Amino acid sequence: MTETINNKIKNLISRDDVVLFMKGDSDFPQCGFSANAVGILNYFGINFKSYNVLEDDSLRQGIKEFSSWPTIPQIYINGEFIGGSDILKELVESGEIVEILKEKNIKFNIPKE
Repeated sequence: MTETINNKIKNLISRDDVVLFMKGDSDFPQCGFSANAVGILNYFGINFKSYNVLEDDSLRQGIKEFSSWPTIPQIYINGEFIGGSDILKELVESGEIVEILKEKNIKFNIPKE
């Protein structure tokens, strides 16, 4: 990975509290996993910034190397890599997502059942 893309990624994940690197955008996800991640974030009312890796191949490859995670989407909270949509789903199912969001002072809503 070039230093340029590494610095770009560091800059992107430091700009917003919650960042999602995905295929497509939050209004029109281009894969089911990205759609699931967007759905979870929206379900909790989390304000996030998304980046479409399909528009920038250097970002698409660079983010995989940056995180040492081979798949997309990837979510970062306060600059920390959390995982992909499968990890996010597990965190929701276990209830751990609420603790992570509280710990990192991220505004969210607890959905009403």
